Amino acid sequence: MKKIYCLFFLVVFVACQKKSKHQEVNELFQSDITLLIEKVAKLKYSVQADSTEAQIQRQFLEAHKSYKKVEMISEYYSPAVSKSINGPAIPEFEENDKVTVAPEGFQVIEELVFPKYDTGNKKELLQELGVLTANLIRLEKVSKSNELTDAHVFDAMRLEVYRIITLGITGFDSPVVLNSIPEAFVALETIEKYYKVYLENKSVSNSKEVLEVLEKGKKYLQTNTNFNAFDRAYFIKEVLNPLSRGIYKTQSELGIPFMKEQRGLRVTAQTLFDKDAFDPEAFSGFPDYKTTPEKIALGKKLFNDPVLSGNNTRSCASCHHAEKAFTDGLERAVSLDGKSMIQRNTPTLTNIAFQRVFFADSRVSYLEDQAVAVIKNENEMHGSLEKSALAIQKNSDYVKDFKKAFPKGEINEFEIKNALASYIRSLSHYDSKFDEYMQNKTQLTTDEKAGFNLFAGKAKCATCHFIPLTNGTVPPNFDRSESEILGTPNKAKKLDGDLGKFVITQAAIHKYSFKTPTIRNIALTAPYMHNGVYKTLEEVIDFYNEGGGLGLGFDLPNQTLPEDKLNLSDIEKKQLIAFMRTLTDKKYLEKIENRK
Repeated sequence: MKKIYCLFFLVVFVACQKKSKHQEVNELFQSDITLLIEKVAKLKYSVQADSTEAQIQRQFLEAHKSYKKVEMISEYYSPAVSKSINGPAIPEFEENDKVTVAPEGFQVIEELVFPKYDTGNKKELLQELGVLTANLIRLEKVSKSNELTDAHVFDAMRLEVYRIITLGITGFDSPVVLNSIPEAFVALETIEKYYKVYLENKSVSNSKEVLEVLEKGKKYLQTNTNFNAFDRAYFIKEVLNPLSRGIYKTQSELGIPFMKEQRGLRVTAQTLFDKDAFDPEAFSGFPDYKTTPEKIALGKKLFNDPVLSGNNTRSCASCHHAEKAFTDGLERAVSLDGKSMIQRNTPTLTNIAFQRVFFADSRVSYLEDQAVAVIKNENEMHGSLEKSALAIQKNSDYVKDFKKAFPKGEINEFEIKNALASYIRSLSHYDSKFDEYMQNKTQLTTDEKAGFNLFAGKAKCATCHFIPLTNGTVPPNFDRSESEILGTPNKAKKLDGDLGKFVITQAAIHKYSFKTPTIRNIALTAPYMHNGVYKTLEEVIDFYNEGGGLGLGFDLPNQTLPEDKLNLSDIEKKQLIAFMRTLTDKKYLEKIENRK
């Protein structure tokens, strides 16, 4: 009897132990995975049963909205599995294995179901649904080993807000049916559900404010469902920015620690648009690459010195003019021999540090290596860092400068390239009208605001030029940079012959593939495209409006840019340009005014 009483009290004691908050979140997450698997099973059954097109499409939308309930934790803990479930419907080249992997998941299925469902694709659709189901079961299995903590949950909540801004309401992961607005509603609901877990028996000073902004956001999404007409500028400023700030404040008040790791988007950023939200150092990758004021000063001096070229006639600044956002205003720069032209257009160096690969063909991963490649290129500078180091060692001023920048006082290839890269990294700080608008410091004009809404909506610019970097570095983790195949013409209006990234990888999917550059300071960086073929922004927009190379009639089966026409009106084109001009950093505004 005594043993029975002891056992009884033990059971009662265990039952009364309260679960931790992150355990509650994990249980909600596991429940949502189960629901998602059920929704996909219903979709699969509808296809097997030859249901109507409307029924199949409705089941797809329901299933994809269910994914939005698991997206936050799934993307955080299982990014590889999540990519298989909801990644872009384009093949991917595995650099390590040198193989091309076919896309799979919701976005592939979306293209088979919308805008029309062809019953001739039934077999392929069922195969894709089988793969999706297998990946969901895989997610269910790996998720059981997730070691959630409160810090991770709050980190994931803020990242989900950033994901809604950058990949959600822009249509990135609903590219055909554009069901982004209803899906954003589900994402907000999920944030709210997890956030409320932490309010139980807790007094948080800003909880009411956070819940009110969530309710405000959900109501706005319910009453503004048109994808093209949706006011993203309002929604980001009045809902999503306050929401991420509010979650940050709640975490601080609850005493939940912030992550310690160094990221491209700082863990201390309260919104995606904070001043200095992005950390150039986190993109460099190595502790000994760390930027210092002394390295920056030395790098600037080297940048402007022809000592790094083979014949002492050309410096980095010869092709990267500070007053033109470090471009040269030419279609392509003149080669070192003074006769031929360099293969590609000179890119801007402003804000270039916020990416994971460099050069139009993505051939290097660090700014240090980019500097070396340019200096050694026989058409650009045809120099030798080893020989330059010997020359610099004979200059007493440089000897002092290197001693300040590098305590060991050595002058060699590493110190030279690191100093140059440090200077270039120092050029990466946003200070534009758009940034001040998102920081509630100024207002956009009616046309500028309309232009932003087009950029992040109907014109689909933000599905490649991701907000707020406006380059191809993929949010919200900003840990990889993408290339695209656009079908850029040459001056003869034929497909430009530059094969781009294909030359590096020899992968067929990379033929004519080029890194997505930043469009920050784009008002200063004409001419445009990798070959400088377009002299004005109007010409660039017309190219995209027609559907890129496919829209121009080129044979380009691997084009990643949608071939559908954007159907932008003349007014919309002007508004788009008005917005892009707000991306000019303050230091250049006076130069633009002087040109008028």
